[in-house]
Amino acid sequence: MWWNRSDGTLARGLPRTRRIMPYMMRGRTESATSMIMEMDLAHSDAFIRKWNQANPGLRIDIFHLAVWGLRETFTRVPSINRFVAGGRIYDRKGIWFSYAVKQKLETGSPLFVVKRRFDTDGSFGEMVEGMAKTQAAYKDGSRPHVERELGLLFIFPGFIRRLLMAGVRGLDRVGMLPRSYIENDPMYCSAFFANLASLGLPAITHHLYEYGTCGAFCVVGRPTTAAGSPTSGPDRRRAMEVSFTFDQRADDGLAACYALRRFKQIIEDPEGSGLTVTTIPGGVLNGDSSEVEAANLARADLPEQINEPS
Repeated sequence: MWWNRSDGTLARGLPRTRRIMPYMMRGRTESATSMIMEMDLAHSDAFIRKWNQANPGLRIDIFHLAVWGLRETFTRVPSINRFVAGGRIYDRKGIWFSYAVKQKLETGSPLFVVKRRFDTDGSFGEMVEGMAKTQAAYKDGSRPHVERELGLLFIFPGFIRRLLMAGVRGLDRVGMLPRSYIENDPMYCSAFFANLASLGLPAITHHLYEYGTCGAFCVVGRPTTAAGSPTSGPDRRRAMEVSFTFDQRADDGLAACYALRRFKQIIEDPEGSGLTVTTIPGGVLNGDSSEVEAANLARADLPEQINEPS
């Protein structure tokens, strides 16, 4: 049928009050709802230390827990993974996250946007290893498929680019974009992540994009000393702010509230939520260049600010 899409199936059985939402709020900017949550990192810090001791060649930081937490949240509350296209609400096929990767953590270094499917990972270890392999490929000089497409697009003058993008939007509206285009475009995803913790910056609320089908944006902020906690010593506790923006046309606030409560629970208590520390044999070595710098910025000895390289 003409409403079929390669990346989703038409959501059935929705009440009329939900089905009318795309006509009342025609864009994601109009329907975006945001909130900032504070996470206590006492248990997550302990889990990260134990994991990194068991897997020195496959180190993690708080960003990995945030990605896993949202993956599990979307699995538990699949309605948050819906998207709106052409005035219709769809159940997305798969859980796809996009996030930026710098070749080096310095000014002027190329920035690539990675899109990866996460619901096919059988465990937290598989996810960490898959992310490390993807990031290592880009840091070795490989370019994402979308970068090559953009290189071709910018051969044409501006008015041709506008016409081509209008054509893409039109095909998307009627569900006729090719599967290959959607799977390689990072804006057709369940959620987009911004890891500001790796830059030593606090969380901000982020807008949603009208282009594509990305229905959520998650910003992971810099860990800081928790309120009322000593600045050093064994009693020191850390906290972190995470902002979450989602398209309210997908589902109501109650579903979002339940989802974010689950997300917070996983980050604050990974082992209590079912995560276990396992040793990954022959794990990908990710202990070089910007990965180490990013991990250092997310540790307990986080500096108040970082200086740009000269």
